[in-house]
Amino acid sequence: MSDKRKFPQIMGILNVTPDSFSDGGKFDNVDAALYHCGKMTENRIDIIDIGGESSRPGAAAVDEQEEISRVVPVIKKIKEEFPNLEISIDTCKSPVARAAADAGVDIINDISGLDFDPKIADIAAEYNLKLILMHMQGTPRNMQENPHYDDVVDDVFDILQKKIEFARSRGVKSIIGDVGIGFGKTLEHNLTLLRRHMEFSKLGVPMLLGISRKSFIHKMLNIDNPLDRDIPTAIIHALMLNSGAEIIRVHNTTVINMLKNIYIAVG
Repeated sequence: MSDKRKFPQIMGILNVTPDSFSDGGKFDNVDAALYHCGKMTENRIDIIDIGGESSRPGAAAVDEQEEISRVVPVIKKIKEEFPNLEISIDTCKSPVARAAADAGVDIINDISGLDFDPKIADIAAEYNLKLILMHMQGTPRNMQENPHYDDVVDDVFDILQKKIEFARSRGVKSIIGDVGIGFGKTLEHNLTLLRRHMEFSKLGVPMLLGISRKSFIHKMLNIDNPLDRDIPTAIIHALMLNSGAEIIRVHNTTVINMLKNIYIAVG
């Protein structure tokens, strides 16, 4: 194994929100956000994913103007300070996506997979941006109340396939899929999706995997504090390196960079 068998791209999470589940309020001003981004670039991240609205279970919606005011100054400053870093905006609202596109983002990450605002596809096409389409059953406020699937892999696959086809019909050229671990899924749903993740390569698009600090880790290992879930996050990613995921989205980029160094060294 060598660097030729590529380690997945690392997407670092930057929540500029007061209420995200593990780091709410830590980076909700431009200086703190910029400092954290700088620390993540030291860990060789490829993408920074900036979010201005929490998607934790039970999270309240944020007004689009408030979301814009949170993310746009951060995007502009990061674009200025780190011009070679790909920037992703984590949003489900087309006005936010457009403001972020005007500010210079490269990717729109829509956890609703266009369910909440299909106009996001038009913006991705207009600005020639990459578009991440995630599967979520329900909304952040109710998604964990009673998730049900006939077959979680088949159901998620079929829904993602339809979302990809719709985005292409709107002119989006570059699409990334995400099975949505933790979004409207039980522990067993999540584990099944991880075990069979390679099957999603049949969608014909790169796949992103987002498991960082999520509650299914708590349910497996009884780790209540999300900040204590970084080592299990890295271990799961290590086990998933041959699962077809081309991007991994994480909070603690230091630990993941260690994993990358080990992966390359032992190859």
